[in-house]
Amino acid sequence: MINNPYLDELESKSIYIIREAYWKYRQKLVILWSMGKDSTALVHLARKAFFGDLPIPVIHIDTGFKFKQIYEFRRKYAKAWDLDLKIAKNDIALEKGVSPENAGRFTCCTQLKTEALRQVIQQYGLRALLVAIRRDEHAIRAKERYFSARDKSFKWDYQNQPLELWAEHYKTKDETVAHLRIHPLLHWREIDIWEYMKRESLPVVGLYFAARGRRYRSIGCQCCCQPIPSTANTIDKIIRELKITKISERSGRAQDKEREYMMQKLRSLGYM
Repeated sequence: MINNPYLDELESKSIYIIREAYWKYRQKLVILWSMGKDSTALVHLARKAFFGDLPIPVIHIDTGFKFKQIYEFRRKYAKAWDLDLKIAKNDIALEKGVSPENAGRFTCCTQLKTEALRQVIQQYGLRALLVAIRRDEHAIRAKERYFSARDKSFKWDYQNQPLELWAEHYKTKDETVAHLRIHPLLHWREIDIWEYMKRESLPVVGLYFAARGRRYRSIGCQCCCQPIPSTANTIDKIIRELKITKISERSGRAQDKEREYMMQKLRSLGYM
């Protein structure tokens, strides 16, 4: 393993947050795993925090519209890593045929992601979620805190954020707090994730690597993602590309969903 004090510091801080979250919530804590690079790094960090034996269940919010490569990745590594994997779906919405085409992306995300998450939180009585968002991903996510409260209506009060004294904030006994979103990767950058994936030899969904001059920089539902021009077909090439690119990470996502106001509205209602 290549010695990198900077990555060591990022890793150490994330592992500390994960362990603190587990100490506080234990049986009421889960990890959200999308199979993207960030959440895969988070699962790895959590496994590392407990010396390879992960005591925290892993949840995949499955909209039914993910890339087939994501499902293949999920099947392979859930087994290889012996994960306690739970699949969350809003079956009622899917039976009604909710999709971006017939409901619009805002309604689709709300029903198939946010509502599916609400259902699984209620099903298992969860109090805290480990989520792999980073500040540099989007202007709205930059407003987040390491321990971020959600009320009983699932709403996030982004206009009334606490100071980043998270060690006290996460101990809150405020009765309005229904659950916490805990963000151990908040201080990481996109390029840090790729440097870490390289150092730790972590598996990556093949969609991130260029084929025929294009690759996906951010992955999710197939209907909401577009590849960007790129020749980066290895992690080393992705890292070199990130050092010079002026294109935002989520530029390949559906633009009506990624506009700042729309993302803020989605996240205020509970979107990841």
